[in-house]
Amino acid sequence: MTAEPAAAIRPRNRKQLIVEAASRAFSAHGYHAASMEEIAAAVGITAAALYRHFPNKYALFAECANVMADRLVTALDEVPAEAALVDVFAAITGVTVAHRASGGVYRWEARYLNREDRGVLRKKFAHVVGRVAHVVRREHPLPDEQLRAAAALGVIGSITMHRTSIAQRRAEQLLVASAMRVAATDPTAATGCARVVELPTPPVPRTRRAEILAAAIPLFEQDGFTNVTNGRIAEAVGLVPSALYRYFPGKADILAAACLQAAGLLTHAVEQNLRGVTDPHNAVAALAATYVAYSFEHTALTSVANAELAGLPDNLQRPLVIAQREHIALWEQQLRLARPELDSRQARVLVHAGFGVVVEAGRSLRWQDSADHRDAVAALLVSALGL
Repeated sequence: MTAEPAAAIRPRNRKQLIVEAASRAFSAHGYHAASMEEIAAAVGITAAALYRHFPNKYALFAECANVMADRLVTALDEVPAEAALVDVFAAITGVTVAHRASGGVYRWEARYLNREDRGVLRKKFAHVVGRVAHVVRREHPLPDEQLRAAAALGVIGSITMHRTSIAQRRAEQLLVASAMRVAATDPTAATGCARVVELPTPPVPRTRRAEILAAAIPLFEQDGFTNVTNGRIAEAVGLVPSALYRYFPGKADILAAACLQAAGLLTHAVEQNLRGVTDPHNAVAALAATYVAYSFEHTALTSVANAELAGLPDNLQRPLVIAQREHIALWEQQLRLARPELDSRQARVLVHAGFGVVVEAGRSLRWQDSADHRDAVAALLVSALGL
């Protein structure tokens, strides 16, 4: 009798392997673009075997989101209550960097989980933020410790949102130092001191194509890209569904076009606000103020883009990726001029850390737009960069 092949022996940790593979797939492609077949293949099993562990993709996604949250909670619970802030950040950073390829899943939880599951996950993250805020307040008794804690966690979480190649230990050191600077920054000290920036006015929708773009993004932000039908978009601009195809081949093309238009606005704003600026420190400050203003101005679009762009087809992603790389290259150039001791990889990691500050600080402020909020977030971003 022929022995069963070794590959057919079921590993004891198969469920864990499935969750790891699924987390990587969701992080890389987004919730809807990742398939159960792809996840099963990554583990070396059939889709039917995968469904024996998880009844559907939603259940698997919810498990992935909770696993990452549980890792953070566990890492924090293992740190003594009297531990220094640097040790708290080191514990969180260690687990985040170790699971970098799969850690971005939690950023989509609010969009894809039902209310009950979302509530459970939010409690876990509230525990993490609360624990960090407590230590931040103890070591740096300044205003807005909750905001500073969220921003510092944004620094650490940023490593899951890009693919810059850097050694794990090196990344951990950079992120912990950046988070420590953010935690020690008084965001209220910048009130009224930040650079005043000008953003180009978005074009008035004078054509049917522009009307479609303007109507689609709020719908995507409210209900999620996949849940919004072409019929709803068409209805919002007074068209029958079939007429939408005269202007866009599909819904993904609408999202890509809106994001490309917004990228053009950001590029224009950066050029405008860097005009005449020669000192690299001032240039970075101008970039920070511009990016923060842009993020508060285009909250719906940035929220949708963060969650949905990974699921776009490659041909639609490519122009957006090129625009993003050009923008980051400018940040990297100015940051290295201001901090010559940084190499290109370190600078790039810190730039993304600054973007992470904006995401989490903005969420903490519920994106309530005001001059004080913009100044505070810009100050935290600049601190993350080490300036």
